[in-house]
Amino acid sequence: MTTITPLALPEVLLITPKRHGDARGWFAETWSRRTLGEAGVTFDFVQDNQAYSARKGTVRGLHFQTAPHAQAKLIRALRGAIYDVAVDVRPASATFGQWVGAELTAEGGEQLLVPRGFAHGYCTLTDDCELFYKVDGLYAPDCEGGILWNDPDLAIDWPVDPAEAITSDKDKVLPRLKDMPEARFE
Repeated sequence: MTTITPLALPEVLLITPKRHGDARGWFAETWSRRTLGEAGVTFDFVQDNQAYSARKGTVRGLHFQTAPHAQAKLIRALRGAIYDVAVDVRPASATFGQWVGAELTAEGGEQLLVPRGFAHGYCTLTDDCELFYKVDGLYAPDCEGGILWNDPDLAIDWPVDPAEAITSDKDKVLPRLKDMPEARFE
């Protein structure tokens, strides 16, 4: 049975599929519309993505897409481990600006469900990390947005020294949350 655990921001879910193993290895059902639908998770995923990071300490994010192409994401590690973060960026939300994080490992099979209206980012905890994630909206460059991964107002407890983090030039110049234009996700 899949275990579904709401985090401190209850819309963000830690999903851990049960692994059925024997001497040959194991099998896990990583997505079931029926199983997750019974738990109220009804996203219609339309695209699968895969990402690779060569070095420990790589930070990607914090990214989101706005309406009419907002995205929910279901993220898991295929190889290695990450610290995965979701930040509530919904302007009218009572938890606006709050964040949650969880460790996702290939070994444990944990997944993080990040709903629409949350910025998403992660830091690699090992070299050679490979991620797989499902999204419920197609990529739309005109709707992409983001906030600075190390915004001091968010105070995210990243597992990397900011001076040693490996980031993209694009992610280095994202606005702080307080300077982010108001976004719409519905």
